[in-house]
Amino acid sequence: NMAITGIAPNPFNPRTTIHFDVARAGKIRLSVYDLRGRLVKDLVAQEMRPGRHQVIWNGRDRDGRAAATGIYFVRMTGDGTALTAKMVLAK
Repeated sequence: NMAITGIAPNPFNPRTTIHFDVARAGKIRLSVYDLRGRLVKDLVAQEMRPGRHQVIWNGRDRDGRAAATGIYFVRMTGDGTALTAKMVLAK
C-alpha cells in the first residue's frame, strides 16, 4: 500500500511539502490537479523504493507560471491504487 501522509503547510504560499509513503518498489506518479480536474504539474513520475518520501510543490504549473489562488488536489497513483488529498494555495 501507499499513503499521502501529510501536506505542510496547508494552506500554503508559495510552496508546500507533500509527504508520502511507498510500501512496495514500483512506478509512482504524484500530480497536482485543479478543481476542474486539469493537470497542473507532475511532481513525481518514476520508480520509487519503499519508504517515506517527500516532494515540494512550488505553486507553479508545468510551464513555470504561478498557479492561481484556490483549491488543488494532489493525486498519487501506483500499484493499482489511486489516492487524492486536497491542498489550498492562498495568496
